[in-house]
Amino acid sequence: MIRPARNASPYGICALGRSAFVSPPAAEPLIRAVSDAGFQALLVPDATHVPGLRDQARAAGIDILADAADPDAARRAQAAGADGVRGTAMSAEGWADAVADLARDGAFAVHAWTPGAPREALARLAPVGYASAFASTAWWNGRESWLAEEYEALRRIAPVRCTLRSDGPDWLAALAAAAGDGIFLEIADIAELDGPRIAAANRLAGTVARLECRGEVRFLPPARGRPALLLRADASDIRHATRALVIAIGVTSGPVEIPEMLPAAAGRAFAPLRPLASADTMELGTGQVRLLMAEAATPVRARTAPSRQAARKSAGQPRIAIEKLTPSVDAGRFPAKAVAGDRIRVEADIFADGHEKLAAAVLWRPADREDWSSRPMQPVGNDRWAAEIAVDRPGRWLFTVEAWWDEFGSYHHELDAKLKAGRDVTLEIAEGRILVEEAAERAEGEAGRVLAGAIERLERDPGDAAVLLDTATRDAVRSADARGFLVRHEPPLPLAVERPQAAFASWYELFPRSITDDAQRHGTLADVVGRLPAIRRMGFDVLYFPPIHPIGQANRKGRNNSLTPQPADVGSPYAIGSAEGGHDAIHPQLGTIEDFRRLVAAAADEGLEIALDFAIQCSPDHPWLKAHPGWFRWRPDGSLRYAENPPKKYEDIVNVDFYASAAVPELWLALRDIVLFWAAEGVRTYRVDNPHTKPLPFWEWLIADVQARYPDTLFLSEAFTRPKMMNRLAKLGFSQSYTYFTWRNTKAELTAYMTELAHGEPKDFFRPHFFVNTPDINPVFLQTSGRPGFLIRAALAATLSGLWGVYSGFEHCEGTPLPGREEYLDSEKYEIRPRPERSPGDIVDEITRLNAIRRAHPALQDHRKLRFYNAFDERVLVYGRQDGPGAEMVLVIVSLDPHAVVEAEFELPLWEWGLPDHGSLAAVDLMRERPFLLTGKRQRLRLDPADLPFAILRLAPPEASTR
Repeated sequence: MIRPARNASPYGICALGRSAFVSPPAAEPLIRAVSDAGFQALLVPDATHVPGLRDQARAAGIDILADAADPDAARRAQAAGADGVRGTAMSAEGWADAVADLARDGAFAVHAWTPGAPREALARLAPVGYASAFASTAWWNGRESWLAEEYEALRRIAPVRCTLRSDGPDWLAALAAAAGDGIFLEIADIAELDGPRIAAANRLAGTVARLECRGEVRFLPPARGRPALLLRADASDIRHATRALVIAIGVTSGPVEIPEMLPAAAGRAFAPLRPLASADTMELGTGQVRLLMAEAATPVRARTAPSRQAARKSAGQPRIAIEKLTPSVDAGRFPAKAVAGDRIRVEADIFADGHEKLAAAVLWRPADREDWSSRPMQPVGNDRWAAEIAVDRPGRWLFTVEAWWDEFGSYHHELDAKLKAGRDVTLEIAEGRILVEEAAERAEGEAGRVLAGAIERLERDPGDAAVLLDTATRDAVRSADARGFLVRHEPPLPLAVERPQAAFASWYELFPRSITDDAQRHGTLADVVGRLPAIRRMGFDVLYFPPIHPIGQANRKGRNNSLTPQPADVGSPYAIGSAEGGHDAIHPQLGTIEDFRRLVAAAADEGLEIALDFAIQCSPDHPWLKAHPGWFRWRPDGSLRYAENPPKKYEDIVNVDFYASAAVPELWLALRDIVLFWAAEGVRTYRVDNPHTKPLPFWEWLIADVQARYPDTLFLSEAFTRPKMMNRLAKLGFSQSYTYFTWRNTKAELTAYMTELAHGEPKDFFRPHFFVNTPDINPVFLQTSGRPGFLIRAALAATLSGLWGVYSGFEHCEGTPLPGREEYLDSEKYEIRPRPERSPGDIVDEITRLNAIRRAHPALQDHRKLRFYNAFDERVLVYGRQDGPGAEMVLVIVSLDPHAVVEAEFELPLWEWGLPDHGSLAAVDLMRERPFLLTGKRQRLRLDPADLPFAILRLAPPEASTR
């Protein structure tokens, strides 16, 4: 006879409700059906039914169980010949003695009916000795964790039988067979017994039992693309398991892939899963259950050197850690950026084991020198150390950090503490004298003299602790410190130092051919010379030209990008190259190289530098197509594909192929030589057209090569593309970068974008250049906002970044678009557009004042000093810049609404000077040069677009204010 011993498994029980009971003469079909379904036990309503079934059941190997609400009922069932009972009202106090007494002959078992029982009640059942406990499987949806939690409580009581309902889903039967130590099925009528399905479940339970995975159960809920997973380990603690049964349950809609391996939430490192049945796949459909095995993963064992050798090597490793050295770009793969004259704050985490004091220094040098400058670093809290270094020469620099045990500093601290505590320090003084004598042997100059004097004092008075605590003694010892456990951060980090104009400049862009008073007469470089004073009067210091090279005739564009040009159409200057020359030539109608030289000299006299466009594209007439056809990619019909930037098409230009077999390195060198040609003519600034469409390795090489020869050369990246590509171009050498400023108009957009640029990761390598418009971009905001909109964008660009620029026409508030496009009607890219110096309603005076304010206030020259402040209106943006704590501030308040008067309250940042909310600041309206006093944290301002939609204030405490 089968007996439900505590760990015997599986043990399936079929339970008959009272309405399903049959009289003993009809018992044989019932017993046969139960046996054929794979059950080992039949549960009947009460003990009175047992005698008529007992003999036939035992002959078939079926145990007869009865329901018992209390121990007395269980004793009656035992007397009637039952093999055990299901206790339906369980409590540890009522059953503990009864279970032991009933099971004394080993032939009677009490099964605890536990579905839905509180966890605290289950904990009290563990010592009773029940033959099994029942899980609430029949009511589980496959998504919630409670079943695993219940199972964990039940398996500490007895083997776990999983409950089933005859009307439950098919997947639940397979789950019940795999998740426990046998299934429990209760039916109302024998007709409800689905023999084949339940027999399969019982057979599966037998297969699972042989795996002996009866330990900890964990549930991993279904996730996107992953089924629910129920794990049964072969150890009571899954961390010690050698294998686990994994039950994958398809409870999500549609098929999912069973993961290749279990996630960390499984609690153990397991090897990749393998299906229990070799024919099974890893795809699981809705309502399916699949069993898999997970074997414990074998740890990776690294090869180690012999113990003595390894220990000796480890003893030579640094005891001091130097981490998170900044500024750093991609862990030193690229240089952080700075400009000559900057004071750069270097920081690092520096710490060591033990309580000894540490000392640290920052080292830095230009790349063309071998000797390092050094400056002590100071702790700033939480093991962070800092110091400032100064760089004075454009070019590549290196910096690093050293740290060492400050042995005398540790001694000094300990001696001072013991003296203050009244301790005897005789021995400590003797130790200190040894340290001083050792340092004196290494010391030179003044430090040697100080230490010699200290030794003399100690010889006269061996108990003189004051000489050891003296600051002069401490400093002299430190200067001759042996620097125990010295460690240096390797490798040094690079720093790209450029001239100040890399971070602060005001650009003005014009087409030289449009510097004329007649659209029928082509402007010249000599004409531009006459315009220089007006440009400089507006406060600009960089004059930038689109390409000034010969323009091809093939596929020349007509006005407004027309494909059918008229004979007099001048074409796009970006279609570079004709019979007159290529990138190193000047368009004949503009003048000669001598004219260019005169222009560069005249611009310098006015305080302007010339920036040229470096556009790597060729007209089909470019001399290179005949001289170097191998630098281009030809189509099968012998033609060249014209350039595209969908949806834009550029039929008048073709692109070079940087990686054609004939192009490496000849094309790369030829392009480099173009930049060197213009550098020899005095050009040190280049706006690079579409660099993101050219190879990144090319730019890294070219910029480094050019700057090695001309360290003061600057490159502006015109890449309106994905952020990561824009960042990469900045990292590999571009001094400045166009930005998304053109499309950031709301308070939220501007705040988020500027916070990222000023204080996020890009701050160390990305210098944002805020052009308010370009020949290619006529922003929607400007198309409809009139003069106030132009003032708003000028104020934002000029005060948010150290770099800003305008394309000519902006000062005249030009904004007429091509209908529905972010482009100009009658674009200057395809025709000559004469403009006067002044026009009614222009904003020349406001631009002039903005540039003067920028020059006069250094805080506006570094976007990283930006801080935003609170304004109680979403149409108003308030931000400030200070050179340092307590310094004067330039506070900017801008209305972002060009159509309405805005009266808004904002917070005056009194706290930046440590002032209370009722404090006062001396203010100067920098646009109108009017002084006044502001008192109180909350202020109100009226901004009228018909007058001036922004205000720029100089703030300082009254006692520090000067005009």
